[in-house]
Amino acid sequence: MAAEKTLNDLFIDTLKDIYYAEKQILKALPKMARAAQTEEGKKGFLHHRDETQEQVERLEQVFEQIGKSARGKTCEAIVGIIAESEEIIQEFEGSPALDAGLISSAQAVEHYEIARYGTLIAWAKQLGLKDAIPLLQQSLREEEATDKKLTQLAEAFANQKAKKVA
Repeated sequence: MAAEKTLNDLFIDTLKDIYYAEKQILKALPKMARAAQTEEGKKGFLHHRDETQEQVERLEQVFEQIGKSARGKTCEAIVGIIAESEEIIQEFEGSPALDAGLISSAQAVEHYEIARYGTLIAWAKQLGLKDAIPLLQQSLREEEATDKKLTQLAEAFANQKAKKVA
C-alpha cells in the first residue's frame, strides 16, 4: 500500500510545479519581447524576465530551506499557456492585434503564478515554514504588480490599436 500523502508532499509537488513554470517562462519572455511591436511591450517583457530570474532564485532558496534539491516537475498548464502565446505570435504577426494578444497571454501566465504563489504561502503558514513565507510573498507581490502593469498597457494602447480596422 502506498504511503499516505500529506500537505507537505503537496507543498513540495506544487513548489516543483511553479519552479518548472518559472524556468519555462524565462525561456518564453525573450521571444515575447522580440515579437512585441511597441517599445513599452518589449521593455515590459524584458523587465519581467529579470524579475522571473529573481523568482527562480527565491524558489531555490525555499528548496534549500526544506532540504530538497531544486527540481521542476512538468507543469502542463504553463506548457499550454506558452503554446497559446506562440500561436498568437504566429497567427497575429504584423497585425495591430499582436500586442493585445501578447498581453493577454502574459496575463494568463501571471494569473497562474498568482494562484500558485498564494496557495504555497497558505500551505507554508500551515506547515510552519516561516522562512519560506517572505520569499513566496515577494514573488506574489511582483506577479500582482506585473498583472496590473499589463492591464494598464492593454488599456492605454494595445486594445485600442487592436480595434482599428486596417
